[in-house]
Amino acid sequence: MSMNIIRELPHPDQIKNAHPLSENLIKLKAERDEEVKKIFSGQSDKFLLIIGPCSADNEDSVIDYITRLRELQEKVKDKIFMIPRIYTGKPRTTGDGYKGMLHQPNPTAMPDLKSGIIAVRNLHMRALAETGFSGADEMLYPENFSYLDDLLSYIAIGARSVENQQHRLVSSGVSVPVGMKNPTGGDISVMMNSITAAQHPHAFIYRGCEVRSDGNPYAHAILRGYVNDRGQSFPNYHYEDIYRLAQTYAEKGLQNPALIVDTNHSNSGKQFNEQIRISKEILHSMRHSNDIKKLVKGLMIESYIEDGSQKIGENIYGKSITDPCLGWEKSERLVLDIAELL
Repeated sequence: MSMNIIRELPHPDQIKNAHPLSENLIKLKAERDEEVKKIFSGQSDKFLLIIGPCSADNEDSVIDYITRLRELQEKVKDKIFMIPRIYTGKPRTTGDGYKGMLHQPNPTAMPDLKSGIIAVRNLHMRALAETGFSGADEMLYPENFSYLDDLLSYIAIGARSVENQQHRLVSSGVSVPVGMKNPTGGDISVMMNSITAAQHPHAFIYRGCEVRSDGNPYAHAILRGYVNDRGQSFPNYHYEDIYRLAQTYAEKGLQNPALIVDTNHSNSGKQFNEQIRISKEILHSMRHSNDIKKLVKGLMIESYIEDGSQKIGENIYGKSITDPCLGWEKSERLVLDIAELL
């Protein structure tokens, strides 16, 4: 047999009972969820920033970053609502490399999924308790969402997962906004089909149970750029791209038309400093088209304490070990500039 069972993992209820949320934190998270939903439904005109490290690789530096973000949030709270990126599972194009804290709580040690589940939950709990921030994470493995469903206020479905049936069906049963990225090849129809599926009710198998979902009216689009058949990156955040998406939404008749623009990945060609220019171009487009202004609900920005990225084992505090990120000083300046331009 080519697949060896290492051990049976605890059920989500066991993990939650061992690492429970207080009543105050449950209430705080529910309040934040409602605020985010109001942004996507158009009841709130606040601008959403989903901002933070490419991968949450180290608990202390991530909490340090989020604590700084909390202070910055207070300065722009009249215009901007922040959700920190606390991404604990990382998709890999070839399957090789660091797959996130879920797999390796210690990036230099062997994978340990049981310890990873606990580490991931504790990180999200610590962020909520110490900073008041409920976070965003990628739903890399739909069956693992139940370990964090009481902690997350935003979920992203990645470019490699957006066409997967299970990701779409589980998203239809999620109670918080779910962003569907365009696939790496850039086919917008795939993303739109995924949004449609997530907004509808379904019956399916989840964690060994037959379940029925109500549909998620807050499923929406994320444009992240694309890669052509030669491996070259191309953006899809320009005025024409967003306007075309607004027209596509109108034709589809979906609920709560909404877009988050990912300023890194193929939109920047992973040139992290370009996120500054890209963010400001999107705000410029919003000023010149009411359709674009109504559609764009916010930005996704990859940001950490130090500029750039490093190799695993270099141990530079607050520097990404996956995709390069915008450092803190530039990130702070960008957020303040966005608030001024809104």
